[in-house]
Amino acid sequence: MWNYGYALHSFFILLIILIFYFSLPRLSVKINKAFLRLLWLEFAVLFFDITSSWADSNVSEAGLFITYLLNVSYFAFFFLRSLAFFEYTAIVYRRRDEKVKTTIVSIPFVIAFVFAVISPWTGLMFDLNDKTYHSGPFYFLIYYVTYFYLALSSFVTIRYRHSLRRRHFYSMLLYNLVLWAGIILRKVFPQYLIMDSCCLIAIIILYLAFGNPEFYLESRGGVFNSKAFRDYFEEHNGRLKHKIVGMAIHNYMEMRDIYGGRQLDQGITLISMYLTNTFPECNVFYYRNGRFFLVGSPELDEEMVVDTIRDRFRHPWTADNLELYLEPAFTSVSLSGAVASSDYLLSTLMTAMDRADNENMGELLRISDKELDDYVDKASIKRALENAVEHNQVEVFLQPFIEAKSGKLVGAEALARIRDADGNIIPPIAFIPMAESNGKINTLGEQIFDKACLFAKENDIAAMGMKWISVNLSPIQFVKRDLADRYASIVEKHGIDPGMMHLEITEVSLADESFMNRQVHAMREKGFKFALDDYGTGSSNMKRIKHYPFVDIKIDMSVVWDYCKAPDEILPTMISTFKRMGFKTTCEGIEDENMAKIVTELGCDYLQGYLYSKPLPMDEFVKKYSSCNL
Repeated sequence: MWNYGYALHSFFILLIILIFYFSLPRLSVKINKAFLRLLWLEFAVLFFDITSSWADSNVSEAGLFITYLLNVSYFAFFFLRSLAFFEYTAIVYRRRDEKVKTTIVSIPFVIAFVFAVISPWTGLMFDLNDKTYHSGPFYFLIYYVTYFYLALSSFVTIRYRHSLRRRHFYSMLLYNLVLWAGIILRKVFPQYLIMDSCCLIAIIILYLAFGNPEFYLESRGGVFNSKAFRDYFEEHNGRLKHKIVGMAIHNYMEMRDIYGGRQLDQGITLISMYLTNTFPECNVFYYRNGRFFLVGSPELDEEMVVDTIRDRFRHPWTADNLELYLEPAFTSVSLSGAVASSDYLLSTLMTAMDRADNENMGELLRISDKELDDYVDKASIKRALENAVEHNQVEVFLQPFIEAKSGKLVGAEALARIRDADGNIIPPIAFIPMAESNGKINTLGEQIFDKACLFAKENDIAAMGMKWISVNLSPIQFVKRDLADRYASIVEKHGIDPGMMHLEITEVSLADESFMNRQVHAMREKGFKFALDDYGTGSSNMKRIKHYPFVDIKIDMSVVWDYCKAPDEILPTMISTFKRMGFKTTCEGIEDENMAKIVTELGCDYLQGYLYSKPLPMDEFVKKYSSCNL
């Protein structure tokens, strides 16, 4: 009646996959749990498909009760497998967090499952009258429920395709197509148990793309890798109850030079095997450059762990033609509740590892709650920065330039500001370095420049006495080869004179003289003017500066403050030299009338500081200086 060939072959292939899968360490994360659930369900469906099909053909030999039991089990696991395939798709695309939706999606499975269980009494799914198998009036559910979950899985795959890398998306697409082929073949050729083979092929696709435990394993020693660390802590974040003991090989790079890379890699393998065998209650992660993390329960005795490892390191690590003498450094942290993110936790641990390696050799360095809180703050700033840049919500504050002799407004500096989730201002010193390190600075800088140009267009800045607006250029922005064209297109869009936009660069930007010359030339051809910001904090000399067409040299507030507290020759020499070279000068950080008087007498042209105004939102700046031109 039924052809078992395909199912039998699939059963033994699945058995091999299961044996191999259980031979490797597995990380306790959703995607691994979901894949393991699929493996067991496929195993159950194959087993009951084969045994129930045999029993249906041999009811007299199998017995009526056993035949009913095998068929009910087959249908129940068949429906459960359909739901499990969809749930795996939802986990891959991280769309399984809303409990209400998950409950609604489960309704077709529950209905079909109930119909299958009560079929021995109702005959709704199947019947065994006259000891012969018959399909029931609701047998169609086996197709409709499968269609429902496959349609959902296909929709999620297409709808959220951009959230996966291309290779993974194509894998999910192929996996869905194979499952569709399986249910269609089952409908067309019901006598062949071929759908199970298609389901096995789909599982193999998932295994190759996502489910292989080796994706989470370091290539040496069977410990988990950095990807495993990130995924584990991201998934468990919010309900963390862990103690982490970190161990670093002291002077790892020097040891690599001494012993050679190949031998030290062998040593890492030996250490990995030792840690996993000695501390089976812990997950052991390896994060490059000789750093290990043992993650255990809050009850983990960190002193015992450290003493045990330290005792082992008193002896050499030996293998064939290998003898390594190494020293460990240790750190630990207790986690409860939530951390900012796995990346920030990892950064905290890396920083502590470096300190332990350099300053606390032989001692256990414990990470304080304050250090973790500092990284939580950084994470919130990072989120605020990303949100502000993505939605063009970076704000522009203006701080005035005051002419030293007349005390009147002559210009303003456009400064970036962002807000946290509570609407509080985050200072630039907190988010600008972060924007420079994560690549957001270019977009942020263009948004500030665009808003500064729009301000100049929409307000009568000449009536306020303003001759220019200064906008800062990060060294990272300054190296963009299309900077001149992009900024020129912005001023052209707003229809303003590029000469009124002064671009402030720091001494760091002067490091590459040939590139500096080309970039300044390109920008000047578009009509822009340059000012040198924070002079006195870098390493450039006046001889180099004289070759550049700066309209203003801004002397850093630290130099101004030092002179006002204890006068010397540095600030007077700077100002007088720049005047002879034809540059205008601005003294930053002017906080009282005495400071203003001192630098004015030295010949400074412009003043900037809290004496005149802190940076103001644009509307407040207009209100203040439109009504009262200094």
